[in-house]
Amino acid sequence: MKSLRELYCPGIGPSSSHTMGPRRAAESFRAEMLQAGVFGAAARVRVTLYGSLAATGRGHLTDVAVGRPFVPLPVEIVWRAEETLPRHPNGMRFETLGDGGDVLLARSVYSVGGGALLDEAGAPFGADAGGDVYPYVCMRDVLDLCERERLGFWEVVRRCEGDGIDAFLAGIWSAMKQAVAAGLDAEGRLPGTLQVPRKASAYHARARGAAGHFGKTALLFAYALAVSEENAAGGEVVTAPTCGACGVLPAVLLFLQRQSRLPDRKIMRALATAGLVGNLVKRNASISGAEVGCQGEVGTACAMAAAAAAQLLGGSVRQIEYAAEMGLEHHLGLTCDPIGGYVQIPCIERNAIAAVRAVDCATYALLSDGQHLVSFDEVVQTMWETGRDMKAGYRETAEGGLAKVYRMTGLGGKPSPFAGMGS
Repeated sequence: MKSLRELYCPGIGPSSSHTMGPRRAAESFRAEMLQAGVFGAAARVRVTLYGSLAATGRGHLTDVAVGRPFVPLPVEIVWRAEETLPRHPNGMRFETLGDGGDVLLARSVYSVGGGALLDEAGAPFGADAGGDVYPYVCMRDVLDLCERERLGFWEVVRRCEGDGIDAFLAGIWSAMKQAVAAGLDAEGRLPGTLQVPRKASAYHARARGAAGHFGKTALLFAYALAVSEENAAGGEVVTAPTCGACGVLPAVLLFLQRQSRLPDRKIMRALATAGLVGNLVKRNASISGAEVGCQGEVGTACAMAAAAAAQLLGGSVRQIEYAAEMGLEHHLGLTCDPIGGYVQIPCIERNAIAAVRAVDCATYALLSDGQHLVSFDEVVQTMWETGRDMKAGYRETAEGGLAKVYRMTGLGGKPSPFAGMGS
């Protein structure tokens, strides 16, 4: 498995696969143009977006992300939603064109989730081309090591990554808290045609005036909404494991830190454990909504946050694994159906609900002895197979599910197919 430095990536929203990844690919191609000496001879750059990148690229600002690195050259965007390249639904092709339209340089790249890239041969590309850091490929191996040597998950991370991972995670935690603060301070409406109002600030104000379970739940909602709304507005967030699911883990960590007055060093350890869980999903399945639906994004985020919460609340490695398993299991089959192609509805609410569910999963696991029938590895495999079985319309194309029904009843002016059926 790769380093956590490739899982937790600070950057600009609203999408790690549709914004961060394509931007990185464009910057890499620009550098390749300069190295090959064709930048000065170029008349324009043509970027062809395929599959999911084209289907929801406008709402995700993909065209802006791939265009900016080539300034002052003009950039032609070609949208090919009905076509996909062989290796992944999020494919793109960069071409440097001369005065006569001849191709001076070309490269195809895949944005596979969390900002990660693959080249035409399917190999990690650019900053993702580093070698494996972890010798473990499944949770069972990590659990065996932890129980054999009496290690915590976070200690496995430190052993494999080195002591320098602590400073990296400290920076990640700082960036996550800044995203929460920015989101709680902001008001108004999110960009785009949906005109979705920001809710985090109002929810936070109401949470502070409430007590008991209601008040605590409202706080969790407010923190998750804050980060997710920042992401939707193109603000600074951290992939955890993606931009679309970036609100879950920060909300849970900040909530538990403030509720239990936990020092930052414990949060760093929880971030390490959460990252290990996310890495295992990324290694053995996918965190790309375009490939496996939202179960790979919000489902993985919930598993990461549940594991972190179980650790912070004193759970054993078996209880932590159980919490992570539940966090993912109970999101199996969740589709990625963003209305209008924006990372707003249902994405933002899903982050808030998943944050609460993560704490619930941790609580449930801590009430047990950690023993259960279905393993985390089996749920990851199930998620992968479920995602591959999904129709393309339910995998970040905005052609199925809520996106389709809303378009029929709200945007297109057509009558609802469910009219007269009751509620």
